[in-house]
Amino acid sequence: MKRDIVIYPDKRLKQHSRPVERFDAELHALLDDMYDTMVEGNGVGLAAIQIAVPLRVLIINVPVETDSEDPRVQQPMENTLEVINPVILEADGKTRYQEGCLSVPGYFEEVERFKKIKIEYQNRHGEKIILEDDDFLAIALQHEMDHLDGRLFIEKLSILKRKKFEKEWKKRQKKNL
Repeated sequence: MKRDIVIYPDKRLKQHSRPVERFDAELHALLDDMYDTMVEGNGVGLAAIQIAVPLRVLIINVPVETDSEDPRVQQPMENTLEVINPVILEADGKTRYQEGCLSVPGYFEEVERFKKIKIEYQNRHGEKIILEDDDFLAIALQHEMDHLDGRLFIEKLSILKRKKFEKEWKKRQKKNL
C-alpha cells in the first residue's frame, strides 16, 4: 500500500528514529508499504520517517537497466535491500554525487559523502548482516541513514547553495498553494 511522503519543511523529518525491537508482521507490512511508496514515487530509497514512521528502517533499490516503462520492472522487489537498525562500522575516502530526495521533490544537488562504507544492520527477520560498498549503494545508504537521524541532504550544502535552495523552495511552495 502506497503511503503519503512527508515533504520538506515538515518538522517530522527532523525526528530521530528509534530502533526496531520487534521483527513481526507489522514491520513486514511497513517494509512492503515503503517499497510500494518508493516505486510509486520513482525513488531509489526511502526511510521510514519519510512516511511519518520514526523507526530506524530504510529500503534501497538501485534501478535495473531495462526498456520497460513500468517502475516495478526497473526496481524489482527482490533487488530491494531492507536495512533495519543500521550502524556505520567504517567509512573512508570522499566522493561527490548528485542527489535528490522524495521529501524534497524536484531538487537535485551535488553532495559530498564517504566513498566507501561498511555497515552492520538487521534484515526483516532480525538477522545481522554486514555490508561493504564503494559505489552508488554507499551513497544511497548514507543518504537514507541521514534521514534516520533527522538530517536531509540539503543540510550538507554550502551556505550559499543552501540560501539559494531555501529562496527557490519558498517561491515554489507559494506557487503551489
